[in-house]
Amino acid sequence: MADSLVLLHPGGADPSAFGPQYDALADFALHAPHRVDQGAQDHTEMAGETIRFLERVGPAHVLGCSDGATVGLLTALMRPDLVQRLVVVCGVYHHEGWDPATELTPMHHRSPALSETDLGKLPNRTLIMIGDDDEVKIEHATAMYRALPNAELAVVPGTSHGLLHEKPALCNAMIVDFLTSDPVETYAPIRRRV
Repeated sequence: MADSLVLLHPGGADPSAFGPQYDALADFALHAPHRVDQGAQDHTEMAGETIRFLERVGPAHVLGCSDGATVGLLTALMRPDLVQRLVVVCGVYHHEGWDPATELTPMHHRSPALSETDLGKLPNRTLIMIGDDDEVKIEHATAMYRALPNAELAVVPGTSHGLLHEKPALCNAMIVDFLTSDPVETYAPIRRRV
């Protein structure tokens, strides 16, 4: 039986945002719920909806992009038992992680507001992906990587916040490898905690 993978789309979008990923992820049992009325909710409320969805479909890998990444991160922190592996694409753990030039909604000026201590409580294996010209500060993604106990970081060169569309073959290969391979145990990574 194929592993389940839940796709959490960006704000202001729908599941078609993962169009360049569907073929590459076809070996998974894909679930792509559509979040509606996003402007009336905050990330924690959206995470609550995702938890209820996962309680119905069972534990799954979770891949979120932008707001979907933040929702996935909060979901994993609230219910790590429901998230097998987590992929955070262009997401923030604190609203200050957005580049100041980014146009944000009022929600994005207050949510999320996690600390690095909060991140340190997440046991799940996590892949953080960011474009090298992203709307999320690279320093923020690096801080997330250092704070999570079981994280991997990919800075995709020559991409922006739309990296899944800009370099789909590269991104898809990294995502599939992360979701299907065992962690490399042949080296001892140096992790400088923040």
